[in-house]
Amino acid sequence: MKVAGFTFIRNAIRYDFPVAEAIRSVLPLCDAFFVASGDSEDDSEALLRELCPNKIRIIHTVWNTGQSRGGSVYAEETNKAFDAIPSGYDWCFYIQGDEVVHEKDIPVIEQAMQLNLNDPGVEGLVFRYLHFYGTFDYVADSRKWYRREVRIIRNDKTIRSYRDAQGFRRNGRKLKARLVDAAVYHYGWVRHPRYMNDKIEEVRQFYERAHGDKKVQDFNYSLSYDSLKKFTGSHPAVMKERIERLNWKVEIDTGRRNLKWKYRLLYWFEKITGIRPFEFRNYRLLKS
Repeated sequence: MKVAGFTFIRNAIRYDFPVAEAIRSVLPLCDAFFVASGDSEDDSEALLRELCPNKIRIIHTVWNTGQSRGGSVYAEETNKAFDAIPSGYDWCFYIQGDEVVHEKDIPVIEQAMQLNLNDPGVEGLVFRYLHFYGTFDYVADSRKWYRREVRIIRNDKTIRSYRDAQGFRRNGRKLKARLVDAAVYHYGWVRHPRYMNDKIEEVRQFYERAHGDKKVQDFNYSLSYDSLKKFTGSHPAVMKERIERLNWKVEIDTGRRNLKWKYRLLYWFEKITGIRPFEFRNYRLLKS
């Protein structure tokens, strides 16, 4: 079994993306790792080259900054990295620049790839998600945040990154996938408030949203969440240094639920039953 990792990145240092930690977290599973390195205005490429020269393959790209429809530029960049993976690899592990895998899940992930290797009916593997918010101590627990997503796919180029690169489709249809008992730790909403605001301003240009709004100096985490809970587990080891240098404070009230009545009812229904009605999925989950 041969496995290739892939991702895309641009201005990782400028916007404080933990892309080095993301790549390092999955390298133990990968024989090679392919990065679509965009036209950055910082030293992102130097950062990538320092990681693991014998495994990292860099594809130089130029972002279509005029493409502002629903974040599709992210899918374009994802596909550039995926298309660079040669046919000799069986599975392809997609990890975004703010996602990290815990080392405790590596054996489980490897076993899942091995068990499903010779079953062509399995086109992808689905991971659970932990969405951290504000600091490394809180995770989002409302339906606003997706619970699961495909992160390992067959090396089949009829599979394409979908919309804003959250998931994948094959010839336009949802992938047939199996759930892996492993999680992706998503840190996209954990960075200094100054970096967070800059990142939001950068992302906005790739979506159909109004421009020209007044930019605030610092992002206010304390006012911008709907429902959070305290994180009681351990973080991936690759995040240790980043966590230790946390230098901002966020006031979080985990008892607060900033939800409209409809979503409040759905929230409590999910907490009681474990079922999320009307959940959007990029995949069709197969029975184990």
